[in-house]
Amino acid sequence: MKSQIFINLPVQDLPKAMDFYTKIGFKNNPQFTDETAACMVISDEIFVMLLTYPKFKEFIKKEIPDATKTTEVINSLAVESVAKVNEIADIAINAGGSEPSEPKDYGFMQQRSFSDLDGHHWEIFFMDMSKFPQQ
Repeated sequence: MKSQIFINLPVQDLPKAMDFYTKIGFKNNPQFTDETAACMVISDEIFVMLLTYPKFKEFIKKEIPDATKTTEVINSLAVESVAKVNEIADIAINAGGSEPSEPKDYGFMQQRSFSDLDGHHWEIFFMDMSKFPQQ
């Protein structure tokens, strides 16, 4: 079995968060979804677990940070094209998210950012290694 990653995010409103992530192309896995949590599938190996605050608190002893005021993690996702970068970022912003920084073009990599409804920071990027600067 390949390694898998589960990104766990605390959310204020689970149905609204599920709707947001569905709009940007993530699929819900109802097998791991109930009134306290939702499993949103990005790929066969990458999942986002949206957890209500009480559910999230079951896993930690620390306080849950307010992601609209602080950034503890940047979730970065590589996609297959610049068009896909723009598609996901535009949909996220139109679905109620925000764009915390301007798009970036590094020549070999294009990147856009968005924050979800709870302020969680995402970087969507496309990298063309054939354009990577050579020594």
